[in-house]
Amino acid sequence: MKSCIPLLLALAVGAGQPSDALAVSSTQHAKPAKSGKAATKGKTAKTVKAAAPARRTIDYDGEQVNFSEWQAVREFEDEMVDKHGFDRAALAQLVGQARFIDSAVQLVKPAPPGKPKNWNAYSERFIEPIRIGAGVRFWNENAETLARAEAEYGVPAEIIVGIIGVETIYGRDTGRFRVVDVLATLAFAYPEAPNRNDRMQFFRDELAKTLILARQEHIDPFSLLGSFAGAVGMPQFMPSNILKYGVDYDGDGIVDLRGSPTDAIGSVANFLVQHGWDRSNRGPAVFQVDVAPSQAWQPLLGGLEARYSPGELTAAGVAPRSSLPEQRLYGLIDLQNGADPTEYWVANANFFAITKYNRSYFYAMSVVELGRAVKLSRGI
Repeated sequence: MKSCIPLLLALAVGAGQPSDALAVSSTQHAKPAKSGKAATKGKTAKTVKAAAPARRTIDYDGEQVNFSEWQAVREFEDEMVDKHGFDRAALAQLVGQARFIDSAVQLVKPAPPGKPKNWNAYSERFIEPIRIGAGVRFWNENAETLARAEAEYGVPAEIIVGIIGVETIYGRDTGRFRVVDVLATLAFAYPEAPNRNDRMQFFRDELAKTLILARQEHIDPFSLLGSFAGAVGMPQFMPSNILKYGVDYDGDGIVDLRGSPTDAIGSVANFLVQHGWDRSNRGPAVFQVDVAPSQAWQPLLGGLEARYSPGELTAAGVAPRSSLPEQRLYGLIDLQNGADPTEYWVANANFFAITKYNRSYFYAMSVVELGRAVKLSRGI
């Protein structure tokens, strides 16, 4: 495939003022070479650069289809021209290079029903020696940055380490799908599902943000590699989240979530703060509890927010195994273990901030447990 840089220059010429004020880099963008001291923090001046060569081979061949012949795609192109000032001919040529990725369609389908949830089995995939060892190395190599993020954002280093470890094993597995391909596929050919229209709109918005981000940075959008759902970089941010929450934490003028652990650390901390992380709460995020046989606590289960006082939990038959800090609110969560007994915990607002990264109790608990395991393994 020929480089898309000429196309992007054409898009930029027809663009007028960019629709987003944020200027952030693709997570696949190579860092510029530095000489002497690091670039001045907050530097925004950039030159047009050729896209960095792909660091990994893509995961698929894909099917060549003419997306531009699809009515929904033409409507998308109209919107990008009318709302965001894209050049129509250049945009159509770019979209015409996207490939249909059937494996992305298959991977977003829900798991077959009937298989019980199992927290122990799930956690064993993440709280294991290879990931813990990689986490120790990552923490040691980035200890100063993690300490700075903890001081500035109030997010403990172990939580940031837990998220990056669960997401990509500290950058080892960032994904090998071209983001434009998978987003175009899922935006216009999402599989049948009860929420199909909502999911298609989500991926359509992410495709738009990808093109806007590529235009702002003058890079080839096809150089962006990520997961089968379009998430990119060490922390697996969707393109819209790169624009909203990405932080140039090393101060070189580029948000590089793939090549810069420093930017990844700052961006994860910023994401959590923007989603409710409470820096004043320095204690544990979760507390294990026992529940009464009466099951008066059942209505308290569910949801992704802390809503109940310790007194309300006690009145419903929830008995913490250690004392809960007063003047805080909590939510009751269940970690099912298949045929084995379910674990019950109460979680504060910081735990639920992690669930905004991935709307799963299992996910948030694995972040907490991996970060704790890495911290203990460091022994410092």
